[in-house]
Amino acid sequence: MRGAEQELRAGLKALRLDLSDQQVAQLLDYQALIGKWTKVYNLTAVRDPAEMMTHHLLDSLAAVAPLQRHLQKAGLEQGSRLLDVGSGAGLPGVVIAICCPAVAVTCVDTVAKKAAFIKQAALALKLPNLTGLHARVESIAQPFDVICSRAFASLHDFTQWSVGALAPQGAWMAMKGKYPADELAVLPPNVQVFHVEQLQVPGLDAERCILWMRRKT
Repeated sequence: MRGAEQELRAGLKALRLDLSDQQVAQLLDYQALIGKWTKVYNLTAVRDPAEMMTHHLLDSLAAVAPLQRHLQKAGLEQGSRLLDVGSGAGLPGVVIAICCPAVAVTCVDTVAKKAAFIKQAALALKLPNLTGLHARVESIAQPFDVICSRAFASLHDFTQWSVGALAPQGAWMAMKGKYPADELAVLPPNVQVFHVEQLQVPGLDAERCILWMRRKT
């Protein structure tokens, strides 16, 4: 077993994620694809494969179990729609598409080459549930059950820019580093946090959390 696969499998075990050999292969192929495209298109600042494994793959994989729990609780295990905002190289959207085949994932980015990369990844990794979209999130009107972002913008901007794309019972899933007390203090009055989840990313000695939010009724 090559080093990257060993590290990935150890990380999956630590995160208690049970993936098939095919999904593990897709994740490794996806990382290789990011590396290949980054040489030409500068998709990500992280270029070292070992760093890419912890900072990109495992960091995104840490959100999969919390997402699955949320979908189960909401009765959305089948046929749910997720929008990854400011997706860049597809983190966490592509990782979610690989791990959750029943979730239709749309990765949106304002940079055309990043949206093109997602389309290429969907083809190369054979992910029929993955779509790349070159657009501003404010222009999206179709409803999504979960809208997620990873290090995209402040919670205020993230929720306000994407509110038009949130299904009536939908939720925002914001992946953050340290607990963002300052951002929460200026959260718009129409948004409420209903759950905060601390994440432990294997091999990464840094604070991570997910903030779950919804519209106030």
